[in-house]
Amino acid sequence: MEPRLFEGLKVLDCASFIAAPAAATVLSDFGAEVIKLEPPGTGDPYRNLFTSPGYPVSEHNYPWMLDARNKKSLALDLAKQDGQAILRRLITQTDIFITNYPFPVRRRLEIAFENLAPLNERLIYASFTGYGETGDEVNKPGFDSNAWWGRSGLMDMVRPDANGTPARSVPGMGDHAAAMSLLSGIVMALYRRERTGKGGKVSTSLVANGVWSNGCFAQASLCGADVQVRPPRERAVNALANHYQSKDGRWLILSLLNEERQWPVLAKCLGVADLIADPRFAEKKNRHANAHDLIRLFDGAFASRTLAEWRRILDEAGLIFGVVATVNEIPTDRQMLATGVLVPFDGDTMLTINSPIWLEGENKVRPRHPPGVGQHTDEVLRAAGYGKVEIEQLRANRVVS
Repeated sequence: MEPRLFEGLKVLDCASFIAAPAAATVLSDFGAEVIKLEPPGTGDPYRNLFTSPGYPVSEHNYPWMLDARNKKSLALDLAKQDGQAILRRLITQTDIFITNYPFPVRRRLEIAFENLAPLNERLIYASFTGYGETGDEVNKPGFDSNAWWGRSGLMDMVRPDANGTPARSVPGMGDHAAAMSLLSGIVMALYRRERTGKGGKVSTSLVANGVWSNGCFAQASLCGADVQVRPPRERAVNALANHYQSKDGRWLILSLLNEERQWPVLAKCLGVADLIADPRFAEKKNRHANAHDLIRLFDGAFASRTLAEWRRILDEAGLIFGVVATVNEIPTDRQMLATGVLVPFDGDTMLTINSPIWLEGENKVRPRHPPGVGQHTDEVLRAAGYGKVEIEQLRANRVVS
């Protein structure tokens, strides 16, 4: 078998909650050896996230399965001198070190860039933060719900109406998107290392990724525009880019941007062909000016058929729309299964979510179930050059477990 793209790369995942370790997961999908550094005993606190109030109840640790797959676990006490010695030896053999620990913790555990970079000139140090590497909030902790979703303006924009309560984000919504930025930075650093032989530091943050995700409206504000909270669905400014409810209570969303061609097609599909010549809707500017009336008419039309019927009709007409799916429909989504968005764990029928990148000619690792705390401690230490007696002594001194 041909070696996988990142086979031979060693990655130390010294991170938690969620974006930074998720970036390491994608590296592992393409063959990198990812070693998860965890505190002895309970391990990474992320292991317990699924037991939090409001999370779906399951016998399976589903967040950990997603973001810790393929990894090896080294339970290491970095607060002890011998633990520091192990880390330093590992760093000399490591290609990529990933962390999102707060800066005071990095300094206390001596895992800051300044501590580790001198040990290996080829080391790529990937730093993930809530609010960036400088400024008044450099030490401010952040999760995607506040730094990505709240701070970026997205939370304020996504309301049912101007007076409605801002919408809460779902767990990991910003983290998994931001992980791809960190991954991109790591790959860029690898490319530079190929050219120069030198590693270096790469960084990104939740707030940077959040405002990038809200880039269209954020750039409007930077240009001096007064960005208002969007009107409710019934008063949207474009009926052809709006969402509608079917007879069976399901929703779909239209994205018809080529109005001159698609407007008459849609009107015929909905059984309202008489509206094509209606002076209120005949031209684009009039359709927008009278969007509220058109939405009301569309509401009545869409309520006459089920979602399955509308899917067939709109697909046959070549119109662009999307189903507002429920999360419970994902396991049986035929398109996701056909394209490998959902793949089974190795030796299991249980599915997991594939990393969202494919490279022609490169096969990903078949996802392996995540490790237990310290499951690979002895294996990792042996590979680093520690002998049996040394490992036993380290275990006895509770440096590792």
